[in-house]
Amino acid sequence: MALIKCNNACFGYDGTPVLTDVNFAVNKGDYLCIVGENGSGKSTLIKGLLKLKTPVSGTVETGDGLLSTEIGYLPQQSEAQKNFPASVYEVVLSGRLNSCHRRPFFSAEDKKAANEKLELMGMSDMKKRCYHELSGGQQQRVLLARALCATKKLLLLDEPVAGLDPIVTNDMYKLIEKINKEHGITIIMVSHDIAAAVKYSTHILQLGHKQLFFGSTSEYTKSNWGKTFLGGEENV
Repeated sequence: MALIKCNNACFGYDGTPVLTDVNFAVNKGDYLCIVGENGSGKSTLIKGLLKLKTPVSGTVETGDGLLSTEIGYLPQQSEAQKNFPASVYEVVLSGRLNSCHRRPFFSAEDKKAANEKLELMGMSDMKKRCYHELSGGQQQRVLLARALCATKKLLLLDEPVAGLDPIVTNDMYKLIEKINKEHGITIIMVSHDIAAAVKYSTHILQLGHKQLFFGSTSEYTKSNWGKTFLGGEENV
């Protein structure tokens, strides 16, 4: 069964539809990139996948034992969040909050997971550093480690390289690819970087207030939507 499946899902605000006709499934091991112009419905769909927004019609289903609270999520950062006054270790450990349930403390397993994810991101030597002292690329690695602490199955990444320089961006893409291929974590990533989306993903979902395309990356590059979008839309 698919990890996440949208069945004729429609999302809206105050009775006004903003995203319609959403039909796709994400299976274990997939690397799905969600693309589309600004305002096309990508953020709305993210809220739907996280069960933060209920479809006006249709359904969003999870399978393979996946709970919505077990999705690792890396959101876009606000300026206030970039200056969060906590240590790197504390930020990563907070990714285990959902696993605490009613426990008022973090377990030895939680702390082990945080250290393991920091090591995976190459950030172990900075665990005692204050988060707001880090560079943008280092902060994204910390947030990716935090998201990994919350899941063993699925990462949802909302423009994880926004604002990063080209070298750091390339390193981040390679890290995400490693997580997908070597650690078996399914990836759903919102991106404006269509070239990287085509390079790294297995599947593409293109939105434009409705679902315009869903299929394999190779199918997308051959489709009319893919050829148009790859040709250089203004907001890509």
